[in-house]
Amino acid sequence: MAEEKKKFYITTAIAYTSRKPHIGNSYEIVLTDSIARYKRLQGYDVFMLTGTDEHGQKIEEYAKAAGVTPKEYVDKVAGEIREICDLLNTSYDKFIRTTDDYHEKVVQKIFRKLYEQGDIYKGTYEGMYCTPCESFWTESQLVDGKCPDCGREVKPAKEEAYFLRLSKYQKQLEEFIESNENFIYPEARKKEMLNNFIKPGLQDLCVSRTSFKWGVPVDFDDKHVVYVWLDALSNYITALGYDPDGSSDMYKKYWPADVHIIGKDIVRFHTIYWPIMLMALGEPLPKQVFGHPWLLFGEDKMSKSKGNVIYADDLVNLLGVDAVRYYLLSEMPYASDGSITYETIIERYNSDLANTFGNLVNRTIAMQNKYFDGVVCEPCEGDEVDEELKKFAYDTVAKVDKCFETYRVADAIEAVLNLAKRSNKYIDETMPWALAKDESKKARLGTVLYNLLEAIRYIAVLLSPFMPETSEKIFAQMNCDEKSYDSLSEFGKTKAGTKVGEAKALFVRIDAEKTLADIAAKQAAAPKEKSITEIEGLAQITFDEFSKVELRVAEITSCEPIKRAKKLLKITVNDGSAEPRQIVSGIAPWYKPEELTGKKVVIVANLKPAKLCGEMSNGMLLAGDVSEDDVKVLFVDGMPAGTKIR
Repeated sequence: MAEEKKKFYITTAIAYTSRKPHIGNSYEIVLTDSIARYKRLQGYDVFMLTGTDEHGQKIEEYAKAAGVTPKEYVDKVAGEIREICDLLNTSYDKFIRTTDDYHEKVVQKIFRKLYEQGDIYKGTYEGMYCTPCESFWTESQLVDGKCPDCGREVKPAKEEAYFLRLSKYQKQLEEFIESNENFIYPEARKKEMLNNFIKPGLQDLCVSRTSFKWGVPVDFDDKHVVYVWLDALSNYITALGYDPDGSSDMYKKYWPADVHIIGKDIVRFHTIYWPIMLMALGEPLPKQVFGHPWLLFGEDKMSKSKGNVIYADDLVNLLGVDAVRYYLLSEMPYASDGSITYETIIERYNSDLANTFGNLVNRTIAMQNKYFDGVVCEPCEGDEVDEELKKFAYDTVAKVDKCFETYRVADAIEAVLNLAKRSNKYIDETMPWALAKDESKKARLGTVLYNLLEAIRYIAVLLSPFMPETSEKIFAQMNCDEKSYDSLSEFGKTKAGTKVGEAKALFVRIDAEKTLADIAAKQAAAPKEKSITEIEGLAQITFDEFSKVELRVAEITSCEPIKRAKKLLKITVNDGSAEPRQIVSGIAPWYKPEELTGKKVVIVANLKPAKLCGEMSNGMLLAGDVSEDDVKVLFVDGMPAGTKIR
């Protein structure tokens, strides 16, 4: 009876269907795919899950702005996301959508089960709400008054809601994390979760909303929809057939997940909310959560509003699928953010792919054809330089295996690159072109080329998780069918007598200067995609335009009403200049003169002067429209007059 394969269940975070994903978003699916492919290569029974997260207030707002229903909107974006997964040659086994009927039905069952057993209860939520993150925050959690996750503005919100009792499971979670040292990876993420979030005390989590409708309905309380995180996180088990009333054989086979591959910004949700949900359901916890860093454009996070977005399909059209996969996987450090620019990706393409890998394969196959009519020779006894190459090949297999144990994928791919470099050095050391001139050294020449072909076979096998198409092209040129991981246990599996194919360039060098000029021209001519601020009706300005506005701190030295205007106050300020400045402001309905005198405010100092009710106004006070009938001046009492605001 054949031995049953060891299972390996790996997932990505499901992509949010707000907009078409950029190349930074695509890194995760390629990273996860490379791990899944490597595990399959080793003989594991792998199940890889990816998909889309499709509910929430933000989706509802995007759809409204686009003039379509939320379902029509997410259908389009989910289609784009799946197309990119397929374009990047990812080998996912299932693509789940949180609008799938089976998922929504099980989410409702999960919600009901947790409610009936007392782990979810009804209450009222009052706090600061970040719409883009769909997260509530307390005042103490805000950073500079803004969302601690994304840095955007938050708004006060109060509504009836259901809550998950995180506090009930705090001690159990803390003990689990501390006793399972590899549960959160890398180590820095583990320390952050324990010290910054868990040990200070967990507050119960809002898991329903009433202020929008685009979500999974709570089936016993139709005013509520299930809050996005309980809905989205459940996908990892609903995709396998989990059901509180009786789960499928597939779920029993693959759960718990071996690893969730996620971005570092959502580690908290996957290592606090998700484990507690599973604890409450009585289900096993995933074995590991790996929080990877971000891929930045240069030194900035990619953003459509910044105009620095690169899309996967554009890069594939320029470089090919495997070149894009190679860059994404090789350029990302283990624990710090990676970087991508057109300049660096073309540079790496030319140096690593065209020069190192491509040149090695091309000239080896070409020499085999030139000197032996393509027929692979039986190797003879070698010398020290041959043994060094063999040892390097064996060591590379061990290094790659070690790297994958902790998902150091960039280090693994570097190890394979180093084997290619060592093989190129072997060519320089043995000088096949010189051996070919001496008939008595033909056997030695045949051995040298055999060793090179065998080293290339090792490279092709080890490259297959990263660049599957390139790997197959190498095997085709070698006419080799020894592609298994097990075949790497012996240096010498290439069959003598095999006739290699025609030497073809794997990667053609790119003219960097011309290509970059073409890219710049296309970007200049391309229509600009609207940002969320434009969709929401906010006029955008450039940084240069903003920098023209001079904001200063000013102290109000006197203030009095203007008799002919009930809404206007005449204010004199000291803004650090030699002369006092007079400003007329329409804040009389909300402030009495004595409430303002002595206060420090922020003014626009270079506003063009204007005459209001016969009084000159040389500037403007900054104030906020808190509501339709409430205005609050921005006070900055801790700053000296004349301070410039940047």
